[in-house]
Amino acid sequence: MILSASVKWASNFRAKACRAKVRSCLKNRDALWFGKKIDKGHSALCFFIKIAVCSKEQIGLLAHWYGNGAAPCSADFCDGGGKMATAKPTHSFKTPCEQCPLRPLPHFREFSRDELDFVSRFKRGELAVDAGATILVEAAHSAHLFTVLSGWGFRYKMLEDGRRQILNYIMPGDLIGLQGTIMGEMQHSVEALSPVTLCVFERDKLMTLYNRHPSLAFDITWIAAQEERILDEHLLSIGRRTALERAAYLIAFLFERARKLSLFNGRNVIPITQQHIADTLGLSIVHTNKTLKKLAGRNLIRWQERGCDVLDGEGLMQVAGWEGMREGKRPFI
Repeated sequence: MILSASVKWASNFRAKACRAKVRSCLKNRDALWFGKKIDKGHSALCFFIKIAVCSKEQIGLLAHWYGNGAAPCSADFCDGGGKMATAKPTHSFKTPCEQCPLRPLPHFREFSRDELDFVSRFKRGELAVDAGATILVEAAHSAHLFTVLSGWGFRYKMLEDGRRQILNYIMPGDLIGLQGTIMGEMQHSVEALSPVTLCVFERDKLMTLYNRHPSLAFDITWIAAQEERILDEHLLSIGRRTALERAAYLIAFLFERARKLSLFNGRNVIPITQQHIADTLGLSIVHTNKTLKKLAGRNLIRWQERGCDVLDGEGLMQVAGWEGMREGKRPFI
C-alpha cells in the first residue's frame, strides 16, 4: 500500500504542473538528481520514506546509484537540518579512463599521458540514470560536473505555468553542470532522453585543472564556445526559419551529431517524441505533427513510436538550408 502510494506520488511529481513548484522548493538547495523510478526492494522503499520525512518540503529524492544494486543511504542526501545535501557518487563501478569507449572514436582528440592521469584522478565515479530522469535541476547547486559517457539527453527551462523550452540536446562527450559550477546554481535543467551513463567529476578540483593543465582548461573553453555556436544556430532557426525548415534543421542536426558519434546501430533512429520537437521549435504539437508529416511525405523521415527514423540526412539539410557541422577533432573531459 505504501509502495503504491509512493509510485503514485512519483508519477504526480513528473507532471508539468508540479515541476515549477519543485524547482521553487529547490532554490538554494544542494539537490542533484531526481530519479524516475522507485526500486521495489525493501531498502529502497525505506530510503524513500526516510527522505520524504527528512525534507521539510517532503520532496522525495528518488535517485538510483547503479553498480551494486543497493539503495543509497538517506544520510548521503540530507543534512541534520532536513535540507537536501549533495549526493556522493558511488565507487561500485567505474570505467577506467584508459578504457573509455569514447577515446577510440576519430571525432575526439587524444589525451596526453599526463592529461589522462589527471582526468583519472579527477573522476569521482559514474552515475546511471533512466530515460526520463532529471539529472540536474534549475536553481539547484551542483557539487559535480558530468561528462556524458553514453545515451541522449536535453537541456531545458520551464516557465511557472509549466511550459517548457528545450535549449539543446546532449550526447556522449558533452560536459554538463559547468554552468552551476561557475554561477553557483544551475540556470537550466537536464533530463535523460534514453538511459544515460555519466562520468562524475568533483567541482572543487576544477581550479586544479585550470592551474596545472592549461590544455584541459582550453578544452573546457572550447566546449563552452561550441555550445554557444550551436545555440546561435538554434536561435536563428527559431527566429527566421519556417516551421518546415526548423524541423528539418533540428532532425538533421541531431542526425549529424549522432552519426559522428557512431550512435546508430543499423537504423538511424533518434529517441525523441513529437512533443520534444514542439518544445524545441516553439510550435504547437498540432503544427509540429503537420510539419513532420510533410517531411515524411518527402521520404526524408519515418516517424516511429520510439523515435524519428532518418531516411535522408542530406535531404533534410537541403530543406533546412543548412550546410552541416564543420569541425575537426573535438575535445572532451
